[in-house]
Amino acid sequence: MKVALFVPCYVDQFYPQVGIATFQQLQKLGVTAAFPPAQTCCGQPLANSGCEREALPIYRHFVDTFQGYDYTIVPSGSCVYHVQKHFDKLEQTPAVQHVRATTIDLIDFITQVLEIKELPGAFPHKVGLHLSCHGQRGLHQANESEITPVRDGHLRRLLASLDGIELTELNRNDECCGFGGTFCVSEAAISGRMGHDRVQDHLRNGTQVLTGGDMSCLMHLQGIVRRQQLPMKVMHAAEILNGMVV
Repeated sequence: MKVALFVPCYVDQFYPQVGIATFQQLQKLGVTAAFPPAQTCCGQPLANSGCEREALPIYRHFVDTFQGYDYTIVPSGSCVYHVQKHFDKLEQTPAVQHVRATTIDLIDFITQVLEIKELPGAFPHKVGLHLSCHGQRGLHQANESEITPVRDGHLRRLLASLDGIELTELNRNDECCGFGGTFCVSEAAISGRMGHDRVQDHLRNGTQVLTGGDMSCLMHLQGIVRRQQLPMKVMHAAEILNGMVV
């Protein structure tokens, strides 16, 4: 299997350890991912800002960069969703269709392609799982509270397989964090309040480590945690699954 790793812009610039953890975790599972040096962005920031026409050259470059791989693995549900759903703006050549179908979130690759349901390791902390809107409602990685009260999902099951871990039971399990890409810029006050509410739910229920599969949401929540100097660590799920120690 020939796979590539796509590292989102904000991960590359601010959280390189997440990209490294993703690569290392894949290696532990017997998958060696290439890192095409020509990769840039998926085009989501421009599209979110209402400039999707200007993003089309970025879309084409993404396709050119990753069309030769069986899978393109991404530690970010929002980027994956954008490639799968927004690249419909391109002419649907075989290359475009292939890239849209094979760009996949890290957690989905582990659980759906490799069919791994549990991982070895220990993480003896109380962990709060943040479900990103793109991952949950866009990629259907977890149950939705408006449909069923059962709390289940791909990442939740992987985390639960680690020794010593305790998953936080939140009052509002799948509420949005307020990041929303450029929403946090155009509607900063609303975005900040939504993030504050999310963090308070975790704090109220004893979360020690806040995690998720989308670093953009976690970046937003981490900013609130830091500014308020709260006793909570924020980590991408790839870091936990790869065995990073708090």
